[in-house]
Amino acid sequence: MTTAATASQETDSPYALSHLDALESEAVHIFREVAGEFERPVILFSGGKDSIVMLHLALKAFAPAAIPFTLLHVDTGHNFPEVLAYRDRVVAAHGLRLHVASVQDYIDRGVLRERPDGTRNPLQTVPLTEAIQQHRFDAVFGGGRRDEEKARAKERVFSLRDEFSQWDPRRQRPELWNLYNGRHAPGEHVRVFPLSNWTELDVWQYIAREHIELPEIYFAHEREVFQRSHMWLTAGDWGGPKDGETVEKRRVRYRTVGDMSCTGAVDSDATTLDAVITEIAASRLTERGATRADDKMSEAAMEDRKREGYF
Repeated sequence: MTTAATASQETDSPYALSHLDALESEAVHIFREVAGEFERPVILFSGGKDSIVMLHLALKAFAPAAIPFTLLHVDTGHNFPEVLAYRDRVVAAHGLRLHVASVQDYIDRGVLRERPDGTRNPLQTVPLTEAIQQHRFDAVFGGGRRDEEKARAKERVFSLRDEFSQWDPRRQRPELWNLYNGRHAPGEHVRVFPLSNWTELDVWQYIAREHIELPEIYFAHEREVFQRSHMWLTAGDWGGPKDGETVEKRRVRYRTVGDMSCTGAVDSDATTLDAVITEIAASRLTERGATRADDKMSEAAMEDRKREGYF
């Protein structure tokens, strides 16, 4: 029988992994597992904090060698300029190869049509799935986490997509003892989520521990915004503000970054990592629940898009 004293000694062992070390170890194992099991993996990289952490983990997993994956970004055409500049800077710094699937190209060709509300996040599905088919990617890394949204909470670390890139929750595979099943038929692929078991707070604490650079948009700054649906949105060519919506300058930051038309800022004075971590620890809303309008279109908005091929 294990006594309380023995349990305490085990917890205090110099060989015990910290919480962040355990999460990092799991993610590194996932990257290496995919490298050994698949032929053409790709990492979704937008310049957002989750994809930044994911890339950092991939670089760690294969150091001192280069990562054996290319990067893919589905560009809505309404992304924040600061984030795109960061994306390009990181790609150049590490000598990485980046594929960009442009929503604007599909609109110009008449394949997709602009939505009345101006948001392009739901339009990302077709460019994403066609890029996967065109480049024959058989494993696609995404930065989704289970704490973000209930549809993402359902998904396994290795999530099978059929030949149409669609997700069927009933085909979820068990992942007992961290055994991941990458088996797939020709034309199918697997979405892989190394950060599944992380929380928003874990991500920020890891960023602080690893001294990872982020786009300044994640920290408090003065910005011209207007209010819509109880969110502070940035004005832009996507269609905001409308009549009656007043632009004002506020001190804000972003908890998550996506299309400008559906990603809201939050009032904040957090200009440092420590201040951001304190702010998140006190929050009772997930980042997507607080600042993503595309998740509020319906009760099952995210799950519906995931079934169609979205992340």
